[in-house]
Amino acid sequence: MRVSSASARRFVARAAIPVAVMFAAGTVWQASYAAFSAETRNSGNAWSAGAIALTDDDGGSARFTVENLIPGQTDTQCIKVTSNATSYGPVKMYTLNAVNTVGLMEHLKMTIKQGAGGTFASCTGFEATDTLVNGVMLSTMASTYTSYETGVGNWTPSSSPESMVFQITYVFDTTDMTQQQLDALQGTHAGIDFEWEMETV
Repeated sequence: MRVSSASARRFVARAAIPVAVMFAAGTVWQASYAAFSAETRNSGNAWSAGAIALTDDDGGSARFTVENLIPGQTDTQCIKVTSNATSYGPVKMYTLNAVNTVGLMEHLKMTIKQGAGGTFASCTGFEATDTLVNGVMLSTMASTYTSYETGVGNWTPSSSPESMVFQITYVFDTTDMTQQQLDALQGTHAGIDFEWEMETV
């Protein structure tokens, strides 16, 4: 059966379209292959926030729990603070949650040193590197050292973990008190929290 020339022309025309496209693609490939190229890459960029953490070895116990306090009584205890951080900054010590009935806090004289050696269990082996508070009444600490900005300390950890031991001494100082003033302190109570905080710079 013969196909009319018009039908043949239509068939050929349709078949010629993909052939023409393939030929054009081949031309582009030849042109691209002939060009020079070069590239460089800086890959794997990522950002992770640093972390700071402070712990102490108090095991959930208060550093001082003193009952039946008498004039002139004194005691020294230690606590070890440890930094576990990937970012670092100064550590400051300050006070929180002060409780004072009838002025007992005005007669508790505090000395605080920082250094190495010793733990919450015992100050044995403690060697001071700095004195942060020297003979300051606890009432003054409670009204002055109340935040990171007003806290004391000059320890800036530079590795992790890194520890600093703080030695705290109190004296129930009744110097220059009359008997009447001294008797007025019987049965009174004072309390405070010691806080250590790190902030990155």
